[in-house]
Amino acid sequence: MAENSAISWCRHTWNPWMGCTKISPACDGCYAEALIDKRLGKAQWGNNPRVRTGKHTWNDPYRWQRQAEKDGDRPFVFCASLADIFDNQVDPQWRADAFDVMRKTPNLVYLLLTKRPQNIAKLSASAGGLPANAAIGATVEDQKRADINVPALIDASLDLWQAKTRPLFNFLSCEPLLGPIDLTDFPFDPFSKGNAGYRIDTLRGKVFLPLGSNDLTPGHVVGEREYVGLCHGIQWVITGGETDQGGHAARPTHPDWLKGLRDQCAASRVPFHHKQNGEYLPEDWFDKDGFQWQAGTDCPKVHRFKDGTACIRVGKKQSGRKLDGVVYDAFPKIYPISAKGCAE
Repeated sequence: MAENSAISWCRHTWNPWMGCTKISPACDGCYAEALIDKRLGKAQWGNNPRVRTGKHTWNDPYRWQRQAEKDGDRPFVFCASLADIFDNQVDPQWRADAFDVMRKTPNLVYLLLTKRPQNIAKLSASAGGLPANAAIGATVEDQKRADINVPALIDASLDLWQAKTRPLFNFLSCEPLLGPIDLTDFPFDPFSKGNAGYRIDTLRGKVFLPLGSNDLTPGHVVGEREYVGLCHGIQWVITGGETDQGGHAARPTHPDWLKGLRDQCAASRVPFHHKQNGEYLPEDWFDKDGFQWQAGTDCPKVHRFKDGTACIRVGKKQSGRKLDGVVYDAFPKIYPISAKGCAE
């Protein structure tokens, strides 16, 4: 699913502007900065003016729309792969213009991935409302960022629904994955003091209480949890290891971090997509993935985690996309556009 993009989870990338400011550890090895700022010099990263792209780029979605109409297709478009669509340092009119393009190309599914989910609802409202063919997503690279960005994404989803501009779905990009993440247990922001103690499982889209602490209506018990209500949740999870970018050397990803998210998604029936392993491959995956280190070559770099797990630097191309010998390529289900121009 990469006609015009090397990114496995989209077919097209569209950049209405370029440039951004780093705000989290996931930004340390920013590929957009390495390409656009350091190599091509088209936009400066940091607190510098963003650069709006030209007419040809702004016309691309209309061409993709015509092809999608002909094919009866709904391709995924990663919007602002060289920027952040919800960057509050961008001219608000640019976002309004971009949203207008999205509304005029309904066959395209726009993936609005941001490291600033706290801005989604407010900036969408100021741009005329979130387009009906847009999904909202947040980058979470470790538990610390997940604890900040996942609840913010869920809050944004609720706010958008209340504004009658609901997203197609909510998703997470756990790339580069820099630590273990549990997506099934976040504090619930209580509407009243009496709701204290409630937790949110964002993959199941449910509110729960620890088993034995619910004195009200009986809920559905799973393990040590009693699920007692519904909430907004996550409908798609993407993972990936880090790659080298310019002078930034990739940090290895522990295989258990990847498998943990895969297993959480499987238990909750949430589509899981593993994009890449990055520059490193776990030592014990070699035989499983059909990769063998060639005798006589230079000794590879080895990173050993505290638990003894060894990851060997083999390069992005050779590490591939397999996780435990399997390619995980799932996507959320999107309904086709009917003859009347509405999703069926």
